[in-house]
Amino acid sequence: MPLSEDEQRILRQIEEQFYEHDPKFAQHVGTSSIYRHALRRIRWAALGLVLGLIFLIATLQVHYLVAFCGFIVMLASAFVIERNVRAAGKIGIQDLTGVARSVRERRKPE
Repeated sequence: MPLSEDEQRILRQIEEQFYEHDPKFAQHVGTSSIYRHALRRIRWAALGLVLGLIFLIATLQVHYLVAFCGFIVMLASAFVIERNVRAAGKIGIQDLTGVARSVRERRKPE
């Protein structure tokens, strides 16, 4: 159900007050998205996956039960990656690649 003219006007006024009151927070909220959050979680989980693999390989010489902890870290990281990719969906994946490109472009020195 679309908003009435009155509701749209009130919503615009609230938005303007929000931007006037705290512009830094408003910009942060306006630029972040669920896909950006998912991308951040996927990056951390990929790091956990790699660190778990390194731990697994390094501790295999010590004891197999200690190495199993590395496997558990890898497994948990893989589940986090899978859950975030699934939550993002096809549209989200396309948006994630766009966000990743924009982040890389902003980090490039000029």
